[in-house]
Order: sequence, then structure tokens, then C-alpha cells
Amino acid sequence: MRETTKNVLFITADQWRGDCLSVLGHPMVKTPHLDALASDGALFRRHYAQATSCGPSRASLYTGLYLHNHRVVANGAPLDDRHANIAMEARKAGYDPALFGYTDIGVDPRGRDTDDPELATRAGLLRGMNPVVRMDNEHAPWVAELRRRGYDVDGVEDNHRMLFWPSRKSAGSGHGSTFTPTWYKAEDSAPTFLTSQAISYIADRKSSPWFVHLSYRSPHPPFIAPEPYNALYDATDAPMPNRQPTPEEEARQHPWARFYLSHQLDAPFTQGALLKDYLEIKDPEIRQIRATYYAMITEIDDQVGKLVAHLKESGEWENTLIVVTSDHGEHLGDHWMMSKFSYYEQTFFIPLIIRDPSGASGQDIDAFSENIDIMPTILDWLDQEIPIACDGESLLPFCQGQPVEDWRTEAHAAFDFRHFPGLDGGKVLGLAPDQCAATLLRDKRYKYVHFTGLPPLFFDLANDPHEFNNLADDPAHHRLVLEYAQKMMSWRMNHDDRALANTRLGADGVQEHRPPSRRQA
Repeated sequence: MRETTKNVLFITADQWRGDCLSVLGHPMVKTPHLDALASDGALFRRHYAQATSCGPSRASLYTGLYLHNHRVVANGAPLDDRHANIAMEARKAGYDPALFGYTDIGVDPRGRDTDDPELATRAGLLRGMNPVVRMDNEHAPWVAELRRRGYDVDGVEDNHRMLFWPSRKSAGSGHGSTFTPTWYKAEDSAPTFLTSQAISYIADRKSSPWFVHLSYRSPHPPFIAPEPYNALYDATDAPMPNRQPTPEEEARQHPWARFYLSHQLDAPFTQGALLKDYLEIKDPEIRQIRATYYAMITEIDDQVGKLVAHLKESGEWENTLIVVTSDHGEHLGDHWMMSKFSYYEQTFFIPLIIRDPSGASGQDIDAFSENIDIMPTILDWLDQEIPIACDGESLLPFCQGQPVEDWRTEAHAAFDFRHFPGLDGGKVLGLAPDQCAATLLRDKRYKYVHFTGLPPLFFDLANDPHEFNNLADDPAHHRLVLEYAQKMMSWRMNHDDRALANTRLGADGVQEHRPPSRRQA
């Protein structure tokens, strides 16, 4: 590998469940290119997002901070400019981080003109990113390309709605509504467009190092795929969701489950559907939703294959760190839920594959990793100092087959629901806005969920992997519940903001002590 050149290809897909990789043994979805990438690099089997929804989760991904430190509590909540982020830190190493897609980060409004267009969108641009091809809700670059290719895209008020509307073809007998393909060809889809744009950008930079962040929207709903992907998986083979016999039985577990099941939030599963329809989806439809979701994943997998092929053909393969992950998961009907606003595994368990060209191939990692580790991993690859405030740790030692001591033994996540529609600032649940929060801790055996103003939950994952049986009120488990509550408190205290906590001023000026790793509480 040429020491003078280090490139970064940082890929995210939106709303990708962690179990949806064929290398992890999924019974249906096929991801051959990602499987091959994992065999060339490192597969992280226990990788978790730190927050939901997109904005809070991406804030953790881009800053390496837990939600209680960056405080982006909802989509559209601003990210404080005081926080370091991966783009600004990469610039210190001489890179111009190029964005193909979107970052979904609300900008810090302080010091901006009131008519600044960035203040009018919750899907803002991460500070430091160069928006080479920015795909916000209007998808303007893609629409322009569709127009250039002869598609009629003019005179439409809502580009987002238009672009994900099914073609006029009938779904056909025996198929659910999401079987109907897009009205544009696969070679003209958004993932294909972004991939081709990124490859063109990379090809023009043969003599200089580059940093590309490729942010795909798929497999986020509405669930729809172009031909032939739409028919790639037979819906009759799709597994049914893991759930209680009825939504009413599911809702008995906890006040938040009861509230969310009647106030589900996200884009509809298909254009024209209503959120209230989620509890009424029939079995053939939910199977088709799952089959279409898998098809969208395979389309992204094919794009990864194109990128890898270009890197190999261009000679950049041995100079490029590749990171592939997501911002959060998707329920797909598990627990009678869609989207990603729960305390269940489906919300936070996501894929992670890293290919470090200087690392060892075929690394299969069973240790817990988190999205807060992505920023320090990339900075470590770029030989940049990791900011003191960062909560995450570099994963490169795992990629290089090195023994790693004192690594975390659990995953942590959180969500804030103060702005959730239908909740009226928490009043429906009898909560003040600052009480609308939950924090999760899970290890290989147990999972503890702490709500600020609602009862806790405790699951024995070894005997109850689908999290149906809440043991928090079981006297036989009270000692364990207390132990995990204390463990969560210690974790939280160990990860308080420390940006200036180890700095002292005095007669000798500024004295700054760089603290050691805080992997363990």
C-alpha cells in the first residue's frame, strides 16, 4: 500500500436492520458483495446505533458522542457547532469530505441570518461536508438527471412524493401493493445515480487522496424497488414478524408500547397508505413489504459491488478504508410495529462492515461495537488525533486482528420522544418534556431499559430473544434489575461531557491532561 495516499469511502444506508445480511445467516435476503467485503475485512456481529430517529442517530455517528452529550433529541433539533465532527476533523488532515446524499443534521441557528435556507429544513448539512451531490427532500440533482434522460418530471409540486410513487403497472394477483415497481428503470434509480456520481468523482482524483461519504436513502420507506429488484424475492417465502397474537396483547407490556402502537410514525409503507393502517396490514401484505425491503437492500448491495469493482480497477483498492453501516433499524412488523421508535432490538441493531487495507482479512468480531466508534476509527486511519470529548473508540485494532483489552461488554442506546406527534409534549403520558426519554443497556444475556418518567423494563435475552416477557416487576429478578440500573448509572457518569473537564488554568497557563480510554465504566 502506498503510504502517501489514504482514501475514505464512508457508506451509510438508511433504516437497515442488523440481521439483514446473508453473511449473518438471514434466511432470505442476499448481499453477496457485502459478504465478500466482510471476508476481505471485518464483520461486526454486534453493532448498534446510539439513538433514533435519523437526526439523533446521525449526530452520534458523525460526532462520536452519545445522545446525552450531543443533545440532538429529534429530527430537526440543531447540532451544537461546539462539537467536533468527522468532516471538520478530516479537514484538519487536508481532506475535503465530499457528500453524495444527505446528512440529516439540523444546523446550529446561532449566528445565522434568519432567512438562511438551512434554518428552514430539518435535513440540514453537516458542518464541514462538501455537498457535491446533495439529496435533500427535493432530490434536485437526481430529478435533473431524470429530466436529462427523458423522464417527465416537470410540473410536480412534491418531488419526494413523485419519486417514490409506484408505476401504473398492477401489482398482480397474489402480490401486495409494494410489489409494484418504480416508474423509472433500475439504471435510473437514486442509488444508481449516487453511485455513478461518486465513481466519477473518485475517478477524477487519481493523484490526490479523497474522502467520500455516500449516504443512500434505501431501504427507508416507502418500500418500493425498480424492476427487476421488485420481483427478486417471493413474498410467500418471507418470514412473518415476531409479535404477540394481537396488538392489544403487545400493548400490555409498557405504556410506551401502548402509546406507539396507536401513534406510529414514519413515511407510509407505500404511497397512499396511512399510518393507522399499520395495525391492519394482512399477512400477504406484510410478507410483501418484507420481500420488497430485502430487494431494496440487494439493490444497495449491488451498488457496493460497483464501487468495489471501480476501486480495484483503478488501483485505489489498497489505499481505501471502506466503512458500511446504517443510522438505525426497522421493525418490519415485529411487535406489530413499523419504523424505528421503540426500545426493541429492531430499532438499534444495525450492520457494520469495515475493510482496512492494512488490516487482516476475514475478521469476525463478536464484541459490541457502536456507531460512536465510526468517527474515531476513520480518524485513526487518517492518523488524526481523536477529540478528547469523543465517547467512541477506534475499531482498527479489531480490523487488524490485534487483541483488544478492556473493551465494552454491552451496547448503549437512547431515544427522546418529547416532540413525538400525538404526545402533546408528553402530556398524554403524564410527562414533562424533559421526562420524555429512555436509555438502554444490553449485554449478551440481559437488557435493561430505563425511562425517565415511566416504568423500567428488563429482559432475559437468552430465554426471551424477542423481548416479550418484561421481568422488571418479577421479584426473582429484582437483584439483577438493581444491578443493571447501577451499571447504567456508572456508564452514564463515566461518559459525561469531558471536553474541558481535564483542563486547568493557572500561573503556568493552560494545562491540559489527555485522559485515557473510557471503554469500561
